[in-house]
Amino acid sequence: MARTCSATKRDGSPCTLSSYGSDGLCWAHDPKNAERRRRGQSRGGKSKPSKELASIKQRLSDLASDVLDGSVERGVAAVASQVLNVYLRAIELERKVKEQEEILDRIEVLEQSAEATGGSRWGA
Repeated sequence: MARTCSATKRDGSPCTLSSYGSDGLCWAHDPKNAERRRRGQSRGGKSKPSKELASIKQRLSDLASDVLDGSVERGVAAVASQVLNVYLRAIELERKVKEQEEILDRIEVLEQSAEATGGSRWGA
């Protein structure tokens, strides 16, 4: 029979996850997993518009204003806006990669937890 983790949660209540190994701790409380937990926490649910995005939006707005008032030639503005668009696509790709890494980390935690409690990896 699986034992319950001997650690205490931040709110002071006892952890309810199953423990594994001789230390009596679950995956989430095992110090060996601290770095992976920290990486997952730094990404999870905290996605806010970056300063980069705000800066690009401002540059595009300024560029549009400059084109409309005639201080920037349309051809130059078109090239500049294309470069900024490529930059935005790179930011989006980076966000998707980070999101995928977070999902993979979360799946691995769930699989390890299921294996520690005697379950299978895929629910079979």
